[in-house]
Amino acid sequence: MKSFVLLGIAALMLASCTTPDVEPIPGSITYGGQPRTKLTKAPIGSVVHNSFRVLGGVADETYMLQPDRSLKLVRRDVRSENLYTD
Repeated sequence: MKSFVLLGIAALMLASCTTPDVEPIPGSITYGGQPRTKLTKAPIGSVVHNSFRVLGGVADETYMLQPDRSLKLVRRDVRSENLYTD
């Protein structure tokens, strides 16, 4: 009986874990709205990458093309720049 209770608690905790949406920042393709041009030849689900400079590093973003031809920001990684080289 204890294992069922623990299993239920674990399932509840796992169900409450969600990944928040990544919000666009200045430099993002979708910052300020969707781009005016549509990706008409790319297949739905295609991945688009964007890199730009942010304070102290470089942001690498990944977008996915949605069925309505809009871009959805799905991931952002910020890597710091090594300012000191030997």
